[in-house]
Amino acid sequence: MNYVIDILGPLLEGTTVTLKMFFVTIALSVPLGLCLALLRISRFRVIAGLVNGYIWLMRGTPLMLQLLFIYFALPFVPIIGIKLPDFPAAVVAFALNYAAYFAEIFRAGIQSIDRGQYEGARVLGLSYAQTMRRIVLPQVIKRILPPTSNETITLVKDTSLIYVLALNDLLRAARSIVQRDFTITPFVVAAAFYLAMTLILTWGFQRLEKRYAVYDE
Repeated sequence: MNYVIDILGPLLEGTTVTLKMFFVTIALSVPLGLCLALLRISRFRVIAGLVNGYIWLMRGTPLMLQLLFIYFALPFVPIIGIKLPDFPAAVVAFALNYAAYFAEIFRAGIQSIDRGQYEGARVLGLSYAQTMRRIVLPQVIKRILPPTSNETITLVKDTSLIYVLALNDLLRAARSIVQRDFTITPFVVAAAFYLAMTLILTWGFQRLEKRYAVYDE
């Protein structure tokens, strides 16, 4: 027990990095995903095609490869040639990757709304933006909660990939202690931390689903 208490400090520091990556990614990828979804279903075929290609690229290649490309290869790309520090590079990779997944979730939710509601809003004189904000998106939120819950829980676990950029997240902190002390106890404690984070997220989304389910009764 004393050993667990001794290693809590470094593990909590790693958890802070993990949570920071999680919240920054959510704050950036969700609005970006919504914008991509709206462009994906727009009437402008060229824009919709480009967005579709972007989503295909982000979902079709491993997140770790995207991390490595942005951190190591991006500085050598002609014209761009940007060298990002480790944490910003990880944020860019995670935000761009998860925005593609959220875009597909939002797109499916928006397209699940009956076309009659759009026509009714047009009859009432509402603009497209007003229709989306007042009628469509409130219904979409309720419908996309389950897949959004799955993606956010996956994000918690995917944050462990930032170890490839030498960021001292929860998993890297645990592994360093294991290599130092030759015991798997830090891995067990780290697993408990991940389970606690996913448990909180699961509970939060279940509360949201119950709240929105009231309007179906």
